[in-house]
Amino acid sequence: MELTPTAIDYQIMWNRLIAVVEEQATTLIRTAFSTSVREAGDLSAGLFDRKGRMMAQAVTGTPGHVNAMAESVTHFVREIGEQNIFEGDVFITNDPWLGTGHLHDITVVSPTFRDAQHIGFFACTAHVVDIGGRGFGPDANEVYEEGLLIPIMKFAERGVVGQDLIRIVRANVREPDQVVGDLYSLAACNEAGDRRLHSMMGEFEIANLDGLSDFVIEASRKATLEAIAKVPDGTFRHTMHVDGYDDPVLMAVQLDIKGDKIKADFGGTSGMSRFGVNVPEVYTRAYACYGLKCAIAPQVPNNTGSLDPFEITAPEGCILAAKRPAPVSVRHVLGHMVPDVVLGALHQALPNIVPAEGASALWNIQISARPSDPDSGLRNSEILMFNSGGTGARPKLDGLSATAFPSGVSTMSVEATEHVGPITVWRKDLREGSGGAGALRGGLGQTIEIEPREGYDFYFNAMFDRVENPARGRDGGGSGDTGRVELTDGTKLRSKGRQLVKNGQRLRLSLPGGGGYGDAKNRAADDVAADLRAGLVTPEQARNDYGFEG
Repeated sequence: MELTPTAIDYQIMWNRLIAVVEEQATTLIRTAFSTSVREAGDLSAGLFDRKGRMMAQAVTGTPGHVNAMAESVTHFVREIGEQNIFEGDVFITNDPWLGTGHLHDITVVSPTFRDAQHIGFFACTAHVVDIGGRGFGPDANEVYEEGLLIPIMKFAERGVVGQDLIRIVRANVREPDQVVGDLYSLAACNEAGDRRLHSMMGEFEIANLDGLSDFVIEASRKATLEAIAKVPDGTFRHTMHVDGYDDPVLMAVQLDIKGDKIKADFGGTSGMSRFGVNVPEVYTRAYACYGLKCAIAPQVPNNTGSLDPFEITAPEGCILAAKRPAPVSVRHVLGHMVPDVVLGALHQALPNIVPAEGASALWNIQISARPSDPDSGLRNSEILMFNSGGTGARPKLDGLSATAFPSGVSTMSVEATEHVGPITVWRKDLREGSGGAGALRGGLGQTIEIEPREGYDFYFNAMFDRVENPARGRDGGGSGDTGRVELTDGTKLRSKGRQLVKNGQRLRLSLPGGGGYGDAKNRAADDVAADLRAGLVTPEQARNDYGFEG
């Protein structure tokens, strides 16, 4: 006879679910072909109930992926139809508006069955190295130019993979083995989660997830509402200018807080760009929720219950709520700035909680290596490299250097990057003096130099921000240094768009630093001296910004 679990039983099972989804994510990392997944952890994995509500997410992964995926599973259920969901099925899409915001992210959803009864879904997302079109970059004027769009469909039905989709993918991408390999890795990731879930359910003798799901989601919802209720009521506004592509972009938010209700509206934000820096609203919601939740309810596990209380809206047609068929390939560039915008507003309600602005957006670089002599017999190669600037200083701690916030992905190692294509990374070190001055210093950016190997040139797709608009300090802290894109001979390059580096030339990326927190004159002299010894600040900065004469 099946026993009714107690609240303690459910709490234990809830904790075990984290192990289930972590094994799911680990399987993807170990089997993925793309370096962005294997080395940087640019992925998400999670378990959903049969209604499409997220019950648990892997700690490994990015907020943009997982919080957007929390919405996308319901789209799969609607598009596929419950009557067409069978054991052994695997569903797939990279639709930016129904998935995670751009074509390079593949989302795979697999229904899970127990004793022939549908009990839930596993879902995962990963960034693939290529999806055709113009390649990973911001130059397109419509989403149709950006690559192959896979509508919500079945990758496999009743355990049989559809070979027509595989052939279409192979015919449309530059690295077919890598991309198709990643599709199978995503499916294997969900299968690993399914196996571990069944083991857990057998141990606790439960036949379905309904009771556990209700417990997880309602407990999280209640805890989140209680946390929101502790925030002072009011209306708080904040704006931030960022570089954009052809024109600067104004990002604006109004935060309305009353009781246990909170709403962030991005009215007043600039309209869409004709280039691929636009952001589908699903991605804006993902990062706005993340920023607010980090500050207000950081201890509450991330699931549908803890996300639903945050109401996020943006006017359709603004750059943070792009309409089809807008180009959205590098939606992360502005999307990663969204937490800084909402945290700037929240700082007015909760002082001494949120950090100063950081570099925020990853300095991703997509490199297309091509033989200098087309008849040389050398092969083309696509290389994706993730790099990070500095985070903003925190109310009680300095900022983190070369650290990705809010995405949380790791920087790829030089060795792994050089292994997949004909480039040499000659330099990758912290950028002295790039952190904003303050009682708490901003984190440092990096200096990176890359050169094509003998016999090759390379095109690179620049998708960089904070070149014109630095990360601002908070409460009297100074701004971080802006970024630069150039050749080592001093030739200035553009921060957005496709550009050529010829054999013998060397590309230099100077990544931006994070803002400082508090008046720099209040920084302890011993801390300034330690920064000088470590090469984190320049002598001029120590003297001019901190008044240090030691």
